[in-house]
Amino acid sequence: MELAALQAFLAVADQGSFSVAAERLYLTQPAISKRIKALEEELEVVLFDRIGRRVRLTHAGEVLLPKARELVLQAQDMKHLASNLHAEVSGPLLLGTSHHIGLHRLPPVLRRYRTRHPEVELDIRFMDSEAACREVEKGELELAVVTLPTRPGAKLETRVLWEDPLEFVAAPEHPLAGRRSVSLAELARHPAVLPGPTTYTRAILEQALAKAGYPITLGMSTNYLETLKMLAEINLGWTLLPATICGESLRVLPVPLRLSRQLGVVTHRQRTLSNPARALLRLLSSQASASTTARTGAG
Repeated sequence: MELAALQAFLAVADQGSFSVAAERLYLTQPAISKRIKALEEELEVVLFDRIGRRVRLTHAGEVLLPKARELVLQAQDMKHLASNLHAEVSGPLLLGTSHHIGLHRLPPVLRRYRTRHPEVELDIRFMDSEAACREVEKGELELAVVTLPTRPGAKLETRVLWEDPLEFVAAPEHPLAGRRSVSLAELARHPAVLPGPTTYTRAILEQALAKAGYPITLGMSTNYLETLKMLAEINLGWTLLPATICGESLRVLPVPLRLSRQLGVVTHRQRTLSNPARALLRLLSSQASASTTARTGAG
């Protein structure tokens, strides 16, 4: 049984498409089809039902999928163990991160990383934090730098790098702007523009307001924080943003509720990290420590 065939099986199962799986693996669609056919012949089962352009796992495919993931992960671990026998930092590193962290936290770290380890083939995937955690759990990403889940899955290991204070903000012309105090009851009565209901940031807010007994009046929703900032700036509602990106175009609302989220690294508990991943973790930790020390000294 070839590892390449198992990787093709996982890619098609995850993407639901032979053509998209081929793009993901940098192969042609006939090459993907050939690998799947060879695997089906070897296992003597049909793995996918091909109905028009739609591809779905058969019952046999659903049963064999977890074992295929396990085998591919074990093969990757074997490569990492072998590479860790020497100190060379080279080869591929598949990293997931959110757009916000990729724009506001990672650039100086990645610049130093590229300078120190030019032989690493860095592949950065930008996605929602929740999706990145799922990809780490499935073994598709080696690590992710994201907003950390408040309740991580049993297979995930999280490491806090940065505390990210959040601010309630609105446009200067918003009815609540310029007030000396804004109660939660008043806040809840006004429409908000917020991240989607499945995001960790939204969960932090909803849990806090639910404890106080106030529901959210939702106006619009998007997972991109920069877009939320723009929607608040044009007075489509108040929002909750990291303090680092609020800027002078928005007014902080004096709400009696202080919220924060944690940003950090997510890895798989059972996965052996490669030398490139270990090097990035060390650099991330040192950068986060330096930032904390600088803030403490400034205060």
